[in-house]
Amino acid sequence: MKNTIKKLAVIALVTVFASSFTTIGGEKKAVKTEASKVVWKGYKVTGSHEGTIAIKSGTLEFDKDKLVGGEFVMDMTTLSSTDLEGEYKGKLDGHLKSDDFFGVEKFPTSTLVFKKVKASGKNAYHVTGDLTIKGKTHAIDFTISIYGNKATASLKIDRTKYDIRYGSASFFDDLKDKAIYDEFDIVADLEF
Repeated sequence: MKNTIKKLAVIALVTVFASSFTTIGGEKKAVKTEASKVVWKGYKVTGSHEGTIAIKSGTLEFDKDKLVGGEFVMDMTTLSSTDLEGEYKGKLDGHLKSDDFFGVEKFPTSTLVFKKVKASGKNAYHVTGDLTIKGKTHAIDFTISIYGNKATASLKIDRTKYDIRYGSASFFDDLKDKAIYDEFDIVADLEF
């Protein structure tokens, strides 16, 4: 009986000792910001505009080869249109950075923090995250696909949730063909 208690005590001690050196959680992989690209597209009654925005920092977290988390910081000061040139590009870029839209002087970054990640296919995951724009945080759902060291994600964002109401028919009457739709798209091609 004494030997059995000693053996159990030794096994318990070894288990506690071994588990104290086991890493809980996954491996964080930094996103290569220069090799990654984020494209935005906004829509209005008379057409659309699109452009890019730079990732300031980002990580994807894996448990073995399964995605389990992620976190991104976007550099809002890099917000730029790619479908216009010259004076019109300057006007649109300036307006998007102004308080009418993203207020980048006061809010130079936006963040996305993954809260729940669930496999939805062989390489696809359904993600629920907290998106913060202009200091306001709301939950957002999207899909991300992982292929080797690359990932792609598409997000549809309702700008009015983040107090970006300029030209929104949801808040202003009689805008007619000057209305800008509330939702805009983000497509991210990531390398890590």
